[in-house]
Amino acid sequence: MGIAARYAEGARVSADGVGQDGHGLATRLSHAGRAGSKAHGFVNLPLHRGSTVLYENMAQRRDFMRRRFEQALTYGLNGSATHHALEDVVAEVEGGTRCQIVGTGLAACTTPLLAYLGAGDHCLVPDSVYGPVRSFCDTMLRRLGVATTYYAPEATQDEVAGLIRAETKVLYLESPGSHSFEVQDVPALSRVAHARGVAVLMDNTWGIAAFQPFAHGVDVSIQALTKYAVGHSDVLLGSITTREDAHWKLVRDAALVLGQYASPDDCWLTLRGMRTMAVRLERQMASGLEVARWFAGRPEVARVLHPALPGAPGHELWKRDFSGAASLFGVVFRPEVSVAGTHRLVDALQLFGIGASWGGYESLALPTNGIITRTAGGGEAGAMVRFHIGLEDPADLIADLEAGFGVLNEAQ
Repeated sequence: MGIAARYAEGARVSADGVGQDGHGLATRLSHAGRAGSKAHGFVNLPLHRGSTVLYENMAQRRDFMRRRFEQALTYGLNGSATHHALEDVVAEVEGGTRCQIVGTGLAACTTPLLAYLGAGDHCLVPDSVYGPVRSFCDTMLRRLGVATTYYAPEATQDEVAGLIRAETKVLYLESPGSHSFEVQDVPALSRVAHARGVAVLMDNTWGIAAFQPFAHGVDVSIQALTKYAVGHSDVLLGSITTREDAHWKLVRDAALVLGQYASPDDCWLTLRGMRTMAVRLERQMASGLEVARWFAGRPEVARVLHPALPGAPGHELWKRDFSGAASLFGVVFRPEVSVAGTHRLVDALQLFGIGASWGGYESLALPTNGIITRTAGGGEAGAMVRFHIGLEDPADLIADLEAGFGVLNEAQ
């Protein structure tokens, strides 16, 4: 039975991540999107591949073709039982009503922007937004006649209200920022947007399962499932989840017109990854905080950009709105540490890969000077490195970092 048949419109998960049935995240991830614990057959769902769908007769085909907003088998491009099961599980985690799976995390960002914006429209986007989204706004949207204003990610509701125009259709949020980790006041900004008839779209990848977007006023939640949902760094996938049917129809129409599609094999692997996501998130959050606290004690470090760390920027908003944290954070070095020095540090690490993604089982380190998109005011001075903490023993990671700092200090 599909998600829409089982739940009424509106948010289905409380702000602390507990479902309407009272079950916690780990239980819901183990049982959502499958036949149930008493059903005869294999535990995991079968993998459904296919393009052509056959019908018993024309009356049946006409009936199915009318059901474009349902989980109906009409053509491979429109989804299979494998896609639908994953969509159910993602909607369960996000607390929404409907979900659209697309081929990449970037497609999950750009598809709803195209759904809501047209020639003459205006959108508000945080200045620290994920780089490819900024490129999309500055190229594709600009060519389509859509204007973009980049606002400070820590802007207050009054400041954002002052940027809304008559033609503003979208307020885009990314909280925390994926490179600079500013935490936005999502409930306040959502209220301002809704008061002016503006839709709220949010990249919630960092906050998967830890931030319930629809309980805080978001209309459309975006996930790069590539990260924690997949968990094994071997699949590219994205999801777009909506609060209610009016938003779902806009998103679904855009996805179909654009031919957005995801491989059923990738959907099946992601569904499998999500069964263990709660356990991985819990372990990686604990390890991430342990390593972040270690960084905070280093004399070479100016500050650690980890929202769950007391004293870090955005911590009070994190404490109010989140029930957990990702294992991704930034480290800002003191002025005497050069960018070249951070490159030597990263090169010396044995347990950290140098890579741009995150959310997998392996730890990563990535210098971010020159990657952060923020162009105006605020931000951090000094060399920066972004760290993702995987499933390794944190004591081993800290020992590796100790050795890396030795190399850094020898060369300074």
